[in-house]
Amino acid sequence: MLKSGPARKVSIYVGEDQQYHGHTVYAAILDFLFYRGVSGATITRGIAGFGADHHLHTTRLMELAENLPVKIEFIEEPAKVDEILPKLSEMVGTGLIEIHETTVIKPAEPHDKKQKSDVRSFKRESKAKMMRILIGENDKWRGMPLHEAIVQSLRANEIAGVTVYKGILGYGANRRIHKESTLSLSHDAPVLISVVDSEEKLRAYLPILDEMIQQGLVALSDVDVIKYAHDFSKQERRKEGRA
Repeated sequence: MLKSGPARKVSIYVGEDQQYHGHTVYAAILDFLFYRGVSGATITRGIAGFGADHHLHTTRLMELAENLPVKIEFIEEPAKVDEILPKLSEMVGTGLIEIHETTVIKPAEPHDKKQKSDVRSFKRESKAKMMRILIGENDKWRGMPLHEAIVQSLRANEIAGVTVYKGILGYGANRRIHKESTLSLSHDAPVLISVVDSEEKLRAYLPILDEMIQQGLVALSDVDVIKYAHDFSKQERRKEGRA
């Protein structure tokens, strides 16, 4: 997080149509800055300008295809700027990078103070089981899609969490290919249901699953559960300990 004190203001100038690995370069730079933890960045679009090639770019209606100038600007600590500058120089290509020494008097703060970086997250680790259920998209249970029925059943039995994935290609014990096809209304794409909870709860649920699944595959495996949660008061912590 940006703090008060010496800093650098970086301005990057590129063309609006300039590309980097198949994406507009200004969007690629913004993503790079975001995921490298830069405190904030702003993109502005010019209405006229020219660059090293001395070609004039404007927003005049008769020239809608013009490659207008775009500026990406951010302020960060000197060490951070030095760290990311080599990659920025590569991404900018024919563009221009300008750096000014500056001083941050008051850094910006998050709108939601609960999200401040000084709020410590608790990391909890535990052992659990993952159950994977492989069925077909067209499988039914009492007239409804089987995967929906299983999710509702898991929820009714207070299983911690479940996610349904739709496959695009696969086959099962009968060696018949199942695939998703936009040209066929009768396709039967594979469906994977992933469930995580304690071994005790999942094994207690298995008899219910036995009644619902006519053909499919169920696999149980050991997993390490790592959960992150925001800091909370001592009183709330004591309440959770008694739960």
